[in-house]
Amino acid sequence: MAVKNKPKYRKIINAAVNVIADKGFYQAQISKIAKQAGVADGTIYLYFENKEELLTSLFEEKMGEFIQKVEDELAGIDDVKEKLLKLVFMHFKWLDEDWSLAAVTQLELRQTNKNIRLKINDTLKGYLTLIDNIIKTGQEQGLFRDYLDVRLARQMIFGTMDETVTNWVINEHRYPLLDLAHPVVDLLINGLRK
Repeated sequence: MAVKNKPKYRKIINAAVNVIADKGFYQAQISKIAKQAGVADGTIYLYFENKEELLTSLFEEKMGEFIQKVEDELAGIDDVKEKLLKLVFMHFKWLDEDWSLAAVTQLELRQTNKNIRLKINDTLKGYLTLIDNIIKTGQEQGLFRDYLDVRLARQMIFGTMDETVTNWVINEHRYPLLDLAHPVVDLLINGLRK
């Protein structure tokens, strides 16, 4: 495999997002991804062994960037409610700004094989750790119940955000996703409150 030449690598990743969102993972052809990226078909194989690796790499790349942004933003916030609102707002904004990425993450990644899902779970762990830390801080600050099961609370928070975005994608983004951030956080906070 070639060393990741960032400009070409990024072009391929971004083209893959658009083609997979448009055609679906199984119908997306490497030749169409290459054409949209402005590279030869063979160039893709310098970076990725196959389409499955391209899909997992695209998730790792996009999610990794997002996790870093969230960590940076949350680092300066002490108030747990504000942290949770920032997290939900950023999650919704990230996918609201790129419908193709939302379609790939919410629909296509779930319809792929088990090996792909296992690989993306490794990337997702960093995001889930962020959520765990918010919950633990909420417990330390006395906002959330101290006996709260952190794993269950994390599933509730992530699952609520995830399902909200999935419904938005399925409904072809007919309503403003960002308008749901405050109501979602209100429900989550009141569900976790002491």
